[in-house]
Amino acid sequence: MKSKQWIIITTSLLVVATSWSCNESKLNVEPFGATEQDYFSTQDEFQKAVYGVYAKLSDLYNYNALNFATPVWYLPGDDITTSQSNAYEIFGSIQPSDGTLNYFYTACYQLIARANVVLEKIREVKPGIYQDENLKKYNYGEALFLRALMYYYLWNVFGTAPLDTVRVTTTDQIYPPSSKGTELLDQAIQDLGEAAALLPKQWDAANRGRATANAAYGLLGKCLVFRATVNKSTADFQAAIQAFDKIDESVTHLVPNFADNFSPNAENNAESLFEFQASQPYGFDNVWLPNDFDNPVGSMSAYWGFYSNSFAQFGNAPWIATNKLLYAFDPGDPRLPLTIDTTKGDVFNHRAILKYVNPDKLTQSGVGSANNPRILRYADVLLLKAEAILQSGGSTKDAIDLINEVRTRARNMSNTGQPANYNDLITDKNQIMQWIMNERLIELAGEGQRWWDLRRWALGGIITLNNAYFSSAIPDAMSFQSPKHLNFPIPSSEVDVNPNIVQNPGY
Repeated sequence: MKSKQWIIITTSLLVVATSWSCNESKLNVEPFGATEQDYFSTQDEFQKAVYGVYAKLSDLYNYNALNFATPVWYLPGDDITTSQSNAYEIFGSIQPSDGTLNYFYTACYQLIARANVVLEKIREVKPGIYQDENLKKYNYGEALFLRALMYYYLWNVFGTAPLDTVRVTTTDQIYPPSSKGTELLDQAIQDLGEAAALLPKQWDAANRGRATANAAYGLLGKCLVFRATVNKSTADFQAAIQAFDKIDESVTHLVPNFADNFSPNAENNAESLFEFQASQPYGFDNVWLPNDFDNPVGSMSAYWGFYSNSFAQFGNAPWIATNKLLYAFDPGDPRLPLTIDTTKGDVFNHRAILKYVNPDKLTQSGVGSANNPRILRYADVLLLKAEAILQSGGSTKDAIDLINEVRTRARNMSNTGQPANYNDLITDKNQIMQWIMNERLIELAGEGQRWWDLRRWALGGIITLNNAYFSSAIPDAMSFQSPKHLNFPIPSSEVDVNPNIVQNPGY
């Protein structure tokens, strides 16, 4: 899909209200450019609208003039730290007025709004506009998948953000209420179940990177595990196992080389279920502008400068591995030198993160990267499935064997014999759960997964979070409070204008 530039048709996705005086000649002026009334009239136009939904993902991963959104879910974990007093490192300074949080919130809902438009237009499409009925089905599934992904993100960050499932066309729809409990996850699960039945098993090479049935089943299972964790639901854990079992392993499986999951030379490989397709626009990659511009101006790249200490990072405080992460690896585990560079001193403190930046593929700006962020991969799924089996009372041997499948891939990359398999005769549930949590730390380190794991385990009473748990580089600055910081604040820009939103407790 990198060969395709995601085209944003803003005129088809936004309703622009313009104030005019009551002058008949002004009311009869021909509109400039495409209008909604005449736009969705060909299959190709529907494709462009779907690409526009995908394109909004770049707001979550690009540089955006040093206002990149990734701190919101990367920094709070116990795998990554920084010597800079970033709000998402130390927690105490996270405020409703925070610009990064507002940017994240806005991007998620803009993507949801685009998906809602596509879903409505496909439901209403006239016969004959789609020459390929399968493509119509796939497009509907893609919009559902992407909307569900945003609900998953929003629940993990805010918990109570509004649920928006219809296109806003009237003023009485502009003030949705706060959601409650797991309502955002509930909708994601519903959307993903429907999407999985609509999406193709795989796309051709030209469209590689678009959502597939395997991606939908993987994310569905993940959402079910998250909901099961906080609700202590055996039924959800069992449903997650069923979803994971529907992934076609002839298409999706572990790749032999762990490092391929972070290399720009091995994107969209067999292990990857879904990635953001970072790319170089036809024109200059302007990382100081958002993606809602035409190709020669905007940015569709990702940003990894927080790991490499890019000149654009300013502050000279790269994100590095925590001591907890460094010492979690078994001696001789080949994943260690592929994850952390312990030889790099100075500001890296012998803890430099290597994923995505060694190697990287920078755009002309020297800031943006065309190395795809892997959003969901199969190793993640295997460990989630192990957790679901364990927590639903299934076979402890089956759970351990899945952990060992991930460890075996790592061990086969070298002759150290590490990491060794865990003893699959062990039946102590607490011990096995600790193995799962540790393996998720090691395998998924630096990929933006860890904080949301910690959050759900804390909400489910499996772990107790405190300042020391995070292994921060600046422990004296830490001011984590539970349960306050398990949900970040709804942006004040939303709370101030929407009377139906209730701010999360403590903010």
